[in-house]
Amino acid sequence: MPPLGNNIDFSNDVEFAKLLRRNEDVDLATASLELARDSDPQLNFAQTLGWIGQCVEELSGPIARAKNEQDMLEALAACLSGTHGLTGSAEAYQSPNGSYLPDVIRTGHGIPISLSVIYIAVAERLQIPLRGVAAPAHFLCRLDAPGGPLFLDAFSSGRVMPVGECTDWLGQLCDIDPSQVLSMLEPAPPRLIILRMLNNLKAFFLDRETWRPALPVQQRLSLLEPTSYAQRRDLALVTLKAGHPDQALGMLQSCLKTAPEDDSAVLCKLVEQAQSALAGWN
Repeated sequence: MPPLGNNIDFSNDVEFAKLLRRNEDVDLATASLELARDSDPQLNFAQTLGWIGQCVEELSGPIARAKNEQDMLEALAACLSGTHGLTGSAEAYQSPNGSYLPDVIRTGHGIPISLSVIYIAVAERLQIPLRGVAAPAHFLCRLDAPGGPLFLDAFSSGRVMPVGECTDWLGQLCDIDPSQVLSMLEPAPPRLIILRMLNNLKAFFLDRETWRPALPVQQRLSLLEPTSYAQRRDLALVTLKAGHPDQALGMLQSCLKTAPEDDSAVLCKLVEQAQSALAGWN
């Protein structure tokens, strides 16, 4: 008997719909929870959003007493990292849970981008214009101050850095001249942040060939980048490997029409696999 269809319903994802329309007024915390719901359809957003609200209440006094932006960021880190124990860890990279906000809050461990989204969500509700920065190799937060931008590394327990320290550190981390790093530290729009989160999940699932959880991730990527041949090709591949050769066959044949020469042989083999699987259903 053929497996169930692979059409995944994103119609309840209000923030993801905004991203598809390229809106800027996206609540990153809720958008991130929409991604997490792909792995847990019964996910209760209220629990995570309530935790964020609790942190906002805890910080209302310290933020009101802050003398400047540096004090604000240090108070934010003292609450989220100090009181609530949020920090980065190598283990967070070994599971998709390191990308999912509810699990990051539950375990206290996450990867840079998921931790940063939590910091941004709390800061936003405190009227602090903290922004995400899709820096090379390491996601950061940025707050513009009169004396120059300040950068917060949520992965390192909320370490706060002035721009010079940040460019020197990232330059060493990525083996790039610090003078070239500054242009890479501009605030990232919500769409780019969610794309980066999705690509992290995609890399994790594809590296381990766990195709079924990879499918909604790849579907979201294909919706966000509908003109990308690479995303359409990967959607066809993941759809086939996840057990839906009936839907994958047409996708693969469509990709073959515009495939670069290097991809054609592989796509032809995948078409044969889809056809063979379909023949087995009869």
